[in-house]
Amino acid sequence: MTAEITQILTRVQVEQKIRRIAFEIYENNFEQSEVILAGVSGEGYVLAQRLAEVLQQIAPLDTKVMKINLDKTTQQQPPIHLDAGDTVFTNKSVVVVDDVLNSGRTLAFALQPFLNVPLISLKVAVIVDRDHKRYPVAADYIGYKLSTTLTEHVQVVLSDEERMGVYLQ
Repeated sequence: MTAEITQILTRVQVEQKIRRIAFEIYENNFEQSEVILAGVSGEGYVLAQRLAEVLQQIAPLDTKVMKINLDKTTQQQPPIHLDAGDTVFTNKSVVVVDDVLNSGRTLAFALQPFLNVPLISLKVAVIVDRDHKRYPVAADYIGYKLSTTLTEHVQVVLSDEERMGVYLQ
């Protein structure tokens, strides 16, 4: 039996959410000269890239994108690898970006590399917040808040231009 797939957000709606989040990031960082968008590998990194594109259009901020490499499936996370050194984000505003905030586990791991470095601010941005938190992680920038059952799966597609959207299965 195949589970039914329902499109929650269309391509246009996702692009509107990304644009709105970018404006919110700019509003909260307009006094800064630079913002670091650290995307969790996968669709979180793609979202960080798309946010950077919009920020470059609307704001005079120097926007840098970095990737947070981690294994979302493992129970114990080895040290998190960033594709840039600590000096890149020291004394900067950092936004950790992921596609979906579900239990908060992935984002809790993703925040770890930034906790030992002095920052101006550390915020979290997601396209979908599912409200099933087991870890004390909250998103500061949310595209869409969605109440789901624990058995439902939310899929955010940003890397495939033809299927771009948010789906519930």
